[in-house]
Amino acid sequence: MKKLVITLMVLMIALPSYSAFWNRNKNNQTQSPNQSVVSQPQVQSQSETTYPQDVDGEPISEGEYVSEDIDIIQMYRDMPVPEFSYMHNIDPREYQDTMHSTWSPYPLFRLTAPLYFKSVAIEPGYYLLTPREHNKAWYILFKEAGKIKYIVPCYKKEMVPVDFYKNHLPQVKMTTAQKIREKTLKLVGKTVKSSQRKPIPDTYLDATDLDDGFISIIVYYGNYRYYQ
Repeated sequence: MKKLVITLMVLMIALPSYSAFWNRNKNNQTQSPNQSVVSQPQVQSQSETTYPQDVDGEPISEGEYVSEDIDIIQMYRDMPVPEFSYMHNIDPREYQDTMHSTWSPYPLFRLTAPLYFKSVAIEPGYYLLTPREHNKAWYILFKEAGKIKYIVPCYKKEMVPVDFYKNHLPQVKMTTAQKIREKTLKLVGKTVKSSQRKPIPDTYLDATDLDDGFISIIVYYGNYRYYQ
């Protein structure tokens, strides 16, 4: 009889805790359909800028872009406003650059305030910057919705430093399955040349404020970078 009483007392003490545990689970189950898909750690990661360990997060020094011996003001005065245009404002070489890629290989420039190059006024918007050569001179085409909207000359073209993209672009971190897939695709590409994929050129873009209200825009495309 004493054992039965003790057992009942233990059950009476334990029941509230089990009931509370079930209620908590029940509340979680009823709230889960309305909960956000994003978990708290992911929300925090969106508000903070992080870099992989093999990416240099330090800002690029101004010396990488504009040499001290370049007179920006005089260079600006000497460069002529482009007087040529493309038929129907279409870049004829764009098809060759994009035929092997799903997305555009050109860097995207988001402009929030108007820029001026003498009589050329570049309005705010989103532009794909494309380097093109014309009569042995280099220009940057500002494309919007697939059409050339502005043409601005370059004052300098040079090779991209070794390992620049490796140090300034995030490196893809692949899982074991993705690495096996990439190796398989490369093996197939070596065997069947027609199935070999051509790599998309690496690109980078930077705009730097200079003295006297000037802005230096450097377009990195493949093995070269273009100053304007």
